[in-house]
Amino acid sequence: MITPPKAADIAGAKHLHSGKVRDLYELDSGDLLMVASDRMSAFDWILEPPIPDKGKVLTAMSLWWFEQLDVPNHILSTDVPAEVAGRAVICEKLEMFPVECVARGYLSGTGLVDYNATGEVCGIPLPPGLVEGSRLDEPIFTPATKADLGEHDENVAYDAVVATVGAETADRLRKLTLEIYAQAHQKAEQRGIILADTKFEFGARADGTIVLADEVLTPDSSRFWPADQWQPGKQQPSYDKQIVRDWLQYESGWDRHSGEAPPPLSDEVVERTRTAYINAYEHLTGQSFTA
Repeated sequence: MITPPKAADIAGAKHLHSGKVRDLYELDSGDLLMVASDRMSAFDWILEPPIPDKGKVLTAMSLWWFEQLDVPNHILSTDVPAEVAGRAVICEKLEMFPVECVARGYLSGTGLVDYNATGEVCGIPLPPGLVEGSRLDEPIFTPATKADLGEHDENVAYDAVVATVGAETADRLRKLTLEIYAQAHQKAEQRGIILADTKFEFGARADGTIVLADEVLTPDSSRFWPADQWQPGKQQPSYDKQIVRDWLQYESGWDRHSGEAPPPLSDEVVERTRTAYINAYEHLTGQSFTA
């Protein structure tokens, strides 16, 4: 499934858009209601079945991180309609930048694919001999295009960000991305977790203030690895959606290049993924997750 299912009707809210995971509404006040569903996506497909409680974990985790980070964010309130309680926030309307702002402190995922092909990631040369899970000498900014639903985000060089948003804004986005990553990496490390990489989205207020928006530092948007099991040169154990990606690629029999829809997730993968998301939340925040 590439097209999300029909969004629920919510009194006093006009549905604007649905992505792979989130449904966005406009309230009578003019503010936005952002609802995190339990949908799971991978390789540009929306998968079946959903992961129980996933939307609540993503929302709770984002809210916790927003409180930890020293940067303006888009949250206005968590006083949301009862039918989406625990999985939604009210947020301000922003002019969103069409750029995925990715920070990488370790080599994995598409960064590793690009490195193996060219020795670079997003035009940034890296030392030879790096492998899956290698820690980089310093974190790097590796932006990606913001693709339409069903399309694949593509890693791009920094010059492409400059061409899209202008030199001054591109420089600010790069600095913010790396500053936030450094803050979050340090905090995760204190909890015994490696934040290998993560994706941020930013928007601008009418006065030009750049604001951190959407989700932040969740298992959907980040790679979280248990620090005591980190071992470069192999696939890392994770508290994130890599569980689903690995099952699809190596166990399900599905060919991601076939054009055919992925098979339904197994019950075991659904439960392992749910557990991993909850573990990420509990280990990082020190709080128990309540469904």
